[in-house]
Amino acid sequence: MKGFKEFLLRGNVIDLAIAVVIGAAFTNIVNAFVKGIINPLVGAFGAKDLDSYTSCIKGPCIVSATGEVTSGIQILWGSVLSAALQFVITAAVVYFGIVIPVGRLMAHRKTPEEVSAESELKEVVLLTEIRDALVSRA
Repeated sequence: MKGFKEFLLRGNVIDLAIAVVIGAAFTNIVNAFVKGIINPLVGAFGAKDLDSYTSCIKGPCIVSATGEVTSGIQILWGSVLSAALQFVITAAVVYFGIVIPVGRLMAHRKTPEEVSAESELKEVVLLTEIRDALVSRA
């Protein structure tokens, strides 16, 4: 039981849980962006919704009044295109909106080891200057 408690309270598990929740919320934003902005822009050149782009194989597609394909095999390549656009947009927003800024922030942030090494280096330089000053006096 102790090991399980340590596992749950470890930072990685909590970070992962937060990432899943934020990711789910972020997915809604990206879906709305694609549906409200990207699809209408693409629709300016053709259909209003990417999902309506289809092709038929094995003969002509005969669609009934209820929307069911009664003849032929319908390939919904517009849905695949829409999903691919959503993925690319999500990846771009995550990279340019999160990865790059956090990377820059982490580059400017110093770890405690770097801070102590820097202070030790300053002490060595200061002691060297004091020694040189004492030697030059004598």
